[in-house]
Amino acid sequence: MSFSILKNENLTSDVENARAFCSEFHNGTTSKKYILGRNIYAASVAKQIAVDGFIDDHTSDIEYLGRPIVKLTDIPKDALVLNVAGGRPLSAKQRLDEANLRNLDYFAFYKYSGFSLTPMRFNENFQEDFSKNKEKYEWIYQTLCDKESKHIFKKLVSFRLDYDIKHLEGFSWREDLQYFEEFLDLRAEGETFIDVGGFNGFTSLEFIKRCPEYKSIHVFEPEPNNYQDCLNGLKGHPNIHIHNLGLSNTKAELKIDVQGSASTVSEHGSVVINVDKLDNVLNEPISFIKIDIEGEEAAALEGARNTILNYHPRLAISVYHKPGDFWKLPEFILSIRNDYEVYMRHYTECIYETVLFFIPKTQILELENAAT
Repeated sequence: MSFSILKNENLTSDVENARAFCSEFHNGTTSKKYILGRNIYAASVAKQIAVDGFIDDHTSDIEYLGRPIVKLTDIPKDALVLNVAGGRPLSAKQRLDEANLRNLDYFAFYKYSGFSLTPMRFNENFQEDFSKNKEKYEWIYQTLCDKESKHIFKKLVSFRLDYDIKHLEGFSWREDLQYFEEFLDLRAEGETFIDVGGFNGFTSLEFIKRCPEYKSIHVFEPEPNNYQDCLNGLKGHPNIHIHNLGLSNTKAELKIDVQGSASTVSEHGSVVINVDKLDNVLNEPISFIKIDIEGEEAAALEGARNTILNYHPRLAISVYHKPGDFWKLPEFILSIRNDYEVYMRHYTECIYETVLFFIPKTQILELENAAT
């Protein structure tokens, strides 16, 4: 079956409603206007439209961008609410619908309002990449090895192209399960785990729950505060090596923009970090590598070429940060070894936290033989 973009059966009426909301939110004078959420999207809209306030039920702040912060229960029933929730747009919409408030999500507003607004984060230039590389998207779609992977792929690509949140229905926030799927077939004992982008050590702790008698864990976290959090969070566990180092395709000093779990490499960054190739740092059998480093995954994989070639580890790679990562990262990995089965799983209500898993075909065959 060829890859095809999903279509919204109610698109015409949804577009009409979205355009009407945008026009009234911009030009209307009879209804109060509020923005649910405070983020880069909220700031982008507030620069161009005078709103009456911002809805945030989880803060003690009383003002944002010169406007009052209010609770959802205090919003007039005839108000218009723009939902700018970036990570949980479906949950936010459900709350607004249950409150019987007329609302629209930021993604539709971005598409139909006519304003020059901040584009969807991690979706910059995706449409251009898709247009230029349709055959690559078809290739990775066909390469994905189960129906769920293909269904997730279709939904995410469709949303990234047309900004219709109906494509996101069925997704939920389940980051507690991220990187750990049953098809990994992790063993309780003997595993060696490489946690690239350790943040606060949470992923390594989740690995330990599943593999309590692991052989060793190597955590790579270059940002100083996160590194200290890893030291504190993983203290007391044996055979854990926490490296204050980032992984890349060369040994170098780089600058990062410090933003907690979203710290990113930037020439304007305020903190200098050291990076190196995984191939230079370790030379031991590896069974599982997870990489989530805010768009630097390709460089880290380049620096792990020999490790992947020699040890054939399972891989869990984040592929949502940059346009083309859906196909560029698997193309690179499969150029090193083509004996992997590829799965896609997704862990939020938006486009954040999409992971491609690479499972050695030898492992799949062993499981199939054991089952017969």
